[in-house]
Amino acid sequence: MADRVTVIGWDGSPLTAAARAALGAATLVAGAAHHLALPEVPAGAERIRLGSVALAARRIAAHRGTAVVLADGDPGFFGVVRTLRAPEFGLEVEVVPAVSSVAAAFARAGMPWDDAQVVVAHRRTLRRAVNVCRAHTKVAVLTSPGAGPAELGLLLEGVHRTFVICEELGTGHERVSVVTSEKAADHTWRDPNVVIVLGGPVGTAGETGGWIAGRDPSAGPRGWSLPAEAYGGDLGEGETQLLRASQLARLGPRIGDLVWDIGCGSGAFAVEAARAGAAVIAVDSDRAACARTDAAARRLGVQLQIVHGTAPHVLENLPEPDVVRVAGGGAAVVSAVADRRPQRIVTHAATRDAAELVGRDLTEHGYGVECALLQSVELDTRAWTEKERSVAFLLSGVLPRRSA
Repeated sequence: MADRVTVIGWDGSPLTAAARAALGAATLVAGAAHHLALPEVPAGAERIRLGSVALAARRIAAHRGTAVVLADGDPGFFGVVRTLRAPEFGLEVEVVPAVSSVAAAFARAGMPWDDAQVVVAHRRTLRRAVNVCRAHTKVAVLTSPGAGPAELGLLLEGVHRTFVICEELGTGHERVSVVTSEKAADHTWRDPNVVIVLGGPVGTAGETGGWIAGRDPSAGPRGWSLPAEAYGGDLGEGETQLLRASQLARLGPRIGDLVWDIGCGSGAFAVEAARAGAAVIAVDSDRAACARTDAAARRLGVQLQIVHGTAPHVLENLPEPDVVRVAGGGAAVVSAVADRRPQRIVTHAATRDAAELVGRDLTEHGYGVECALLQSVELDTRAWTEKERSVAFLLSGVLPRRSA
């Protein structure tokens, strides 16, 4: 095992005295090509060009001598330190940090970033990174080849965002560009790059800043399944607070998810899924419902994409969902949604016959189906008399072959 392993962050500025000392004593140096070309790398040291960090860690673990790993930015922030410290390698590391590329990008943009979401986009995580950009007003995306600004722009079709694209930070080829998301796909961008994605109101934490990094969980009213008054009074036929709470509980929308709300009505469900951090596309054939949903989203400070049209036809060009609520359209719409294979689907029916029809269709599509009869009775607490009663069959489908 290596006698000593030092991880050095590099942001383009001159190396610190501690970093130069560690590098000068190294018998093995791992890093990208531009790291290994630094004049401070000892001529006699074994050199490993970093591709797979895990493979490099195995070679470092087997090395007899002093090892140094060079990495861009802060290696402890979405960097190599996590892999090097994995138990299977048994490495104890010392870290000499540098300014992270995210901090550098926001510095170039002249913006604070304590209120930003930070995501990593690889080919396998690109869709979830895009969903965070849909749902939040300020996101920093650490990109990779094949999951860069152009791909982000293409997948954000229908959602306007501003991109601040920072290429090759800390080098002589550094470039910062500001473009709309629609234009990002028209260019070829140099790696490595960081993309700051902006949309909607920014900087709502106040002049003194917030108390927690990222989204402030205390923003907006406390509680889930807010009362009808929060959405302008009447929720519309079939929409009750208890039913909405049960639907949300079964779908479990979260950051990185894309939620379809088909038949958004008052906007209550769509807004509360967005308050959980998910990206939401709200669909309705009624323009008035779309307007109510838009107003509710603005009032409660969340980002939604609203699509006017009739399901199932309007769903054909929408991006792939993770979870879906079907509030209108019946079995035909549920069947069309199931064809898109979201992880979870929830809907409700007014009669047992309708519930059985939907349940059979979900089962035929390979979903595990649950059904519950929900009855809620609203009481007037002045006289403890019944004000309103509602009954609905709540159906949920879960794909057993995929983790939810």
